Amino acid sequence: MSVIGSRQPPIAARELILGGQKSGKSRRAEQLAAAWLAQSHAHQPAHQAVLLATAQAYDAEMRERIARHQRERAARVPGLRTAEVAHDLAGALAVHSNAHTLVVVDCLTLWLTNWRMPFDDSEQNRHLTQDWQAQEAMFLKALQQSPGPVVLVGNEIGLGVIPLGPEVRAFVDALGTLNQRVAQVCTRVTLMAAGLPLCLKESE
Repeated sequence: MSVIGSRQPPIAARELILGGQKSGKSRRAEQLAAAWLAQSHAHQPAHQAVLLATAQAYDAEMRERIARHQRERAARVPGLRTAEVAHDLAGALAVHSNAHTLVVVDCLTLWLTNWRMPFDDSEQNRHLTQDWQAQEAMFLKALQQSPGPVVLVGNEIGLGVIPLGPEVRAFVDALGTLNQRVAQVCTRVTLMAAGLPLCLKESE
């Protein structure tokens, strides 16, 4: 394992960026998107970048958090388009991914939350937990088939104390399994801590 220095690494075909809260995960993904956009030249097809945002605004604090992130992201990477995708990440990848477009998924943890721990207990949402395994399989297949680069952001939450309650423990287990499966199909895996990237995997 090695720490990636200040030099921007080449864009990987598929990169998973993991870390804790406020570790620099999203900022790292934005830097990669900015680097991708900067590669366009007059003699090359124009590069594009799109963010698949999985957060849902269920309360005032979350609405303000999302709005703040949108403002800051627009200032840092003005060329990064945004599409809100709460559930169908596989479909969104199929729509947005192409050879000249870098796709950022931010984040896998909230996507899993939308499926495994929906905000309300409606009959429709109760079916989401039953459909999760099929959705995960479709997403992994779509990720492997993506013709353009994909950067995925996710939380590493399995390093703390064992949580109380079976539902929370099941969620932590599901996220750990999802992270492992995504990491297997990614060519680069980066762990963020205190804003610093640590390369866990690098392959062709």
